Amino acid sequence: MKNDALNVPNLLACLRIALAPLMLWFLVDRQNEIFSSWHPSWIDYFAALIFVIASITDFFDGYIARSWNQMTKLGAILDPLADKMLMLAGFLGLMLINRASIWAIFLILSREFLITGLRVMAANENKDVSSSMTGKIKTVAQMVAIGFLIMNWTFGTQLLWFAVALTMYSGYEYIRDYYKN
Repeated sequence: MKNDALNVPNLLACLRIALAPLMLWFLVDRQNEIFSSWHPSWIDYFAALIFVIASITDFFDGYIARSWNQMTKLGAILDPLADKMLMLAGFLGLMLINRASIWAIFLILSREFLITGLRVMAANENKDVSSSMTGKIKTVAQMVAIGFLIMNWTFGTQLLWFAVALTMYSGYEYIRDYYKN
């Protein structure tokens, strides 16, 4: 892993960090005078567009970091932080506009906090608890659910609960792997 550098992957993670509160603003500040002449569906479209752009940066920052050998210690911190901020903004925003179950959001966020703490403990003990394929699929499922819920499309709630199930299972895998090492 290279020294900390503000390279392309890290800039993409920074962009994702900046887009998260912007998306949250579009989701929850619908009464703002800026949006007074907008149809509510246009607010959803812009929130969804911001979310899609941010989600795409998640793919590309990892791909570029690996392909161009630009993985850095800073990137190892920025990338998961950006992911968590984007998901937090999406889930909290959707909960606040009554499109997502508080219980689903509670379960997902509780798992994220637990696994983040577990990863810190693992790092202190020099244990490798890197993300599994289930963890990557979980992230995609969460992103798809958020997208459907932002757009208020059919099956958004079902996709959210599917994402909850994957989230819980991937959390189990992290805990299992932690105690295995």
